[in-house]
Amino acid sequence: MSKGLLIVLSGPSGVGKGTIYARLLKELSNLSVSISATTRKPRAGEEHGVHYYFVSREEFIAMRDEGKFLEWAVTVGNCYGTPSAPVFEKLNNGIDVLLEIDVKGAKQVKEAYPDCKTIFVLPPSKEELAKRLMGRGTETKEQVKARLELANSELMESEIFDYRVVNDNIDVAVNEVIDIIKQNKGE
Repeated sequence: MSKGLLIVLSGPSGVGKGTIYARLLKELSNLSVSISATTRKPRAGEEHGVHYYFVSREEFIAMRDEGKFLEWAVTVGNCYGTPSAPVFEKLNNGIDVLLEIDVKGAKQVKEAYPDCKTIFVLPPSKEELAKRLMGRGTETKEQVKARLELANSELMESEIFDYRVVNDNIDVAVNEVIDIIKQNKGE
């Protein structure tokens, strides 16, 4: 049995990673998710153990200190991390794993598991990114401003990723990512 492929999807908040992620899971049968742990509060419709493991800061720090994360980061005041054991179990069983994580986390995963393939999702423009973030209506103006400042620094790091995909049209972006995955699986 061949080992599964670890695919890391990253980019600034509001760029459409979540939408691409959801479409990939529908369209690729051998693709599995890794559920991240976070200290942020659930958004409308998000469920514990399905979208994230919503944990307290104390629980998160204990997991981090025990080395239970493939990657972890603090972003806009909240902690996010990818539990490593389930990821490696799936890869060893020939299942491809898709991670949707921030830029800092993607760099940590690449360092810990160089065989992964990193894909950076870019917005068509900074103006469009700001419009998308404001349109979500899930954060205060201060939080949106902080996310835009972070996005500017993340955009400068896009060159270190294996692949870059501009999300100007969701169908085109999803198909580009599917092509990247198939190419890396030799299909």
